Amino acid sequence: MLLCIHGFPTASWDWHAVWPALCRDFAQVLAPDMIGFGWSAKPRRYRYSIFDQADLHEALLRSQGIGRCHVLAHDYGDTVAQELLARHDARAACGDGSLVIESVCLLNGGLFPETHRARTVQKLLQTPLGPLISRLVRKDNFARTFAALFGPHTQPDAQAMDEFWRLLQHGGGHRLAHKLIHYIPERRANRARWVGALQNTRVPLRVIDGPEDPVSGAHMVERYRQLVPDPDTVLLPGIGHYPQVEDPQGTLRAFGEFQARLRGGGLRP
Repeated sequence: MLLCIHGFPTASWDWHAVWPALCRDFAQVLAPDMIGFGWSAKPRRYRYSIFDQADLHEALLRSQGIGRCHVLAHDYGDTVAQELLARHDARAACGDGSLVIESVCLLNGGLFPETHRARTVQKLLQTPLGPLISRLVRKDNFARTFAALFGPHTQPDAQAMDEFWRLLQHGGGHRLAHKLIHYIPERRANRARWVGALQNTRVPLRVIDGPEDPVSGAHMVERYRQLVPDPDTVLLPGIGHYPQVEDPQGTLRAFGEFQARLRGGGLRP
């Protein structure tokens, strides 16, 4: 079983280009829109947090009777995956096998606070001006900022941009950016726990990264290789922050190779 965890500020539609292949390769695939994103609820008086998102993912898995899963995550979803990994390892240390993570594959994300190069709008959203900045988000300025995350030759076309915007603004989600952005200070506050999860786990890990990403590109992978034992990383040349959208075939190839190696070692999707 595969759990796909999307990033900020988009939704599970991020997986649309790789979805048919993932569904062929896994008996079951889940890709929820996290609370505050996409088609999910957008409560205004709510403290959005990585810990809460992890709680909701665990609750979803348990509600479906799932006790074992592989994880494919991106961006904000990487941090949720790090928290899920930390919980998995804590349970494993106590002999609790009630919810087992069999592997984790991470696409471009801020795995290390010191390498996350926040965009100007992300910095402003964390200030007292954040609520005002959220109210000023429109399709034109979103599209301009969003396109800058992609590689120079893999820009989203007008139809894709329409879909990203449609999901972002559904239910007023674009007005919540100043609340959702709390994940950035959360990463700093919980660095030891979430980086430690990568460094200490026995769960197989792979990073697939678009090096042209200005936020979490080649510089993040360099740091990963410095800090994580036996680093397994794949760079997709010319690709930016959304490898599963910009280069679905390259992403599937790298992910498939990772899964094939695990199956060779006895793990099964």
